[in-house]
Amino acid sequence: MADHLLDSGILVHHLRNYPAYVALTNRLAELGQLYIATFTRFEIMRGMRQHENEGTYRLVDSMVNLPMNMAVADLAGELVRTWQTRGIVLGEGDVIIAATALCFDLELVTTNGRHFPMPELNVWQADEEGKITLKGNP
Repeated sequence: MADHLLDSGILVHHLRNYPAYVALTNRLAELGQLYIATFTRFEIMRGMRQHENEGTYRLVDSMVNLPMNMAVADLAGELVRTWQTRGIVLGEGDVIIAATALCFDLELVTTNGRHFPMPELNVWQADEEGKITLKGNP
């Protein structure tokens, strides 16, 4: 049984009632616990429309919300520095989400797999039909 950290793209598609993404989150919930980084919660909340309050809170509150603690912050900083030396700039939100997944030993499910090049991170890429495949990292 695997536990998964969901990225904001997955949640947005679910909240917009894309049937494939609602089915995807339901399938993943059957396989194990669902988690989100508190940074993902922030991303969802800042984009939420007023009429979406109830459904949005219901969804994000149904998952374990993981904080950006010292271990996550330290690892995120290390990841940024490491990838900068390779000439790759990582988005701050993405690196916080990646560090959260790594610190809590979770598999990441995202619609933007290319934002997560870390070979030590298991990244599941979701397509338009809500199918996920394990993304091969460079």
